[in-house]
Amino acid sequence: MARVSRKGLLSALSIFAFSVLILVFPACRGDESTKESDIIPSSTPTSSTRTSTAPQSFQQIRSYTIADSTGDWGYPSPYAHYSRGPGYTRMQFIFETLVWKNERSFVPQLAREWEYNADENAYTFTLQQNVKWHDGTDFTADDVVFTFNYIKEHPYQWVDASIVKSAQAIDRYTVKLYLSKPYAPFFQDVAGTQPILPKHIWQNVTDLEKFLSPEAVVGTGPYKLADYNKELGTYLYKANEDYYLGKPIAREIKFVKVSTQMMPAALKEGSVNSASIPAEVVEDFETAGFTIITDPPSWNGKLTINHQKEPLSSKEFRQALAYAIDRDALVQIVFRGNAIAGNPGMVPPTSVWYNPDIPQYKYDLQKAQQLISGLGYTLENGYFIKDGQPLKLSLIAAADYKDLGQFITQQLEKAGIRIDFQTLEAKTVDSKVGAWDFELSIYGHGGLYEPSFLQRSILGEGFNSARYNANAELTQLLNDQLSEMDVQKRKSMIFQIQKLYAENVPALTLYYPKSYWAHDGKISLYYTMDGISIGVPIPLNRMCFVKQD
Repeated sequence: MARVSRKGLLSALSIFAFSVLILVFPACRGDESTKESDIIPSSTPTSSTRTSTAPQSFQQIRSYTIADSTGDWGYPSPYAHYSRGPGYTRMQFIFETLVWKNERSFVPQLAREWEYNADENAYTFTLQQNVKWHDGTDFTADDVVFTFNYIKEHPYQWVDASIVKSAQAIDRYTVKLYLSKPYAPFFQDVAGTQPILPKHIWQNVTDLEKFLSPEAVVGTGPYKLADYNKELGTYLYKANEDYYLGKPIAREIKFVKVSTQMMPAALKEGSVNSASIPAEVVEDFETAGFTIITDPPSWNGKLTINHQKEPLSSKEFRQALAYAIDRDALVQIVFRGNAIAGNPGMVPPTSVWYNPDIPQYKYDLQKAQQLISGLGYTLENGYFIKDGQPLKLSLIAAADYKDLGQFITQQLEKAGIRIDFQTLEAKTVDSKVGAWDFELSIYGHGGLYEPSFLQRSILGEGFNSARYNANAELTQLLNDQLSEMDVQKRKSMIFQIQKLYAENVPALTLYYPKSYWAHDGKISLYYTMDGISIGVPIPLNRMCFVKQD
């Protein structure tokens, strides 16, 4: 019987798992230079089967504030948070997964050991034995079994419930998960993403949308939700002083809404401890003594295309759009060089999974117009017409993409396509895209790490996906690569996926931004290896906020 231990499995998972970090920081800790007014003496540490808690000399930070330009990302329970990275980030302070990641590798969380049995295609997890839910109830294997049964009836938005065929409690602290098929990114997509639910609370919950009571945010994590204000877009978390893996560094964590323009000022005046900052102020903040962290490209800005509607349903027309947009000029004009031109295959050029030998659609206005003319359009007075009707498309985007939208509009108008550009509230754009109530839109998403993102971003049903299944070979490859356990064979499949995706252009990656976070050093933040959960490129991993030996 073929078995792989936790140590062996982690070694295997490490192959192609790392996205090379531009900056690597040590394990998270409280900063020794913290002001005396900001610290609170530690209470007596509690025991843990895996990690002893902080020594008695450890001192907590009184409060830590994080700025966010959007504010509200939904109630931070598994079924109420908004389906974007910041929503999951709010939730992960409260709810935990079987395994987790730090900046370098997968690490134990609710499971302290695991073993893979290839003959049975099953994972056996040995659980932590001193974990309690925030209401004081013991965490056991029954909660894990319940969770994976529950999501079959009530799917969790980020996990494919069909991957785990069945779950079995071997004893109080051992659980076995049988998979429906071999699944290469199991740790990234399932074990390290699915929040474990307390059975004693959720077993009677059927109306998920209305379950917004305090019981809905009872987790096992290092922080508890103390306050949530949807209108103000604020979150307040209080430390779980009995956390089993260590001592929370901050007594409380706050998320506050601050406009993008005001974030640098808020950091400098000390009203927030960390925030995303624009590239043009990085040098100024380094000089001022702030710590700056960045990550390889893991987020992409896209031109979303309603390929269900004429003329956008034509592959040749979508290719014409790609030729008509000068992505190199876009990077220089819109982002002042602080981005990387998008790859039509979506995978960033810094990734080990990147295929350089695909159609790149270098800017070619003549080629774009030839393709459109081949579809029966005639260029008159600088614009295309067909059957007496002008070629006109609508373009929608959130206000943050106004400059980009204006650039795209100018480019497409130059190619002979009339564009009606409109900015809307971000969630309205998501809603309209999700309902196919659009022609062109500008949006973006992260998670460009483990290549399982390709299946979600091309075939998935959410607004973040192109939802494109018109090419049978592409669809087959996207599904089959998930079950390919041989890394080199899987890589060949990923290369072919990029080629087919680029040829069909169901959406077009325009750019990868260079993102920067600044913080005051009171807590050492880092970018998680391959992103939080399925790939959230936000440096707010919950374990940054826990003092561990």
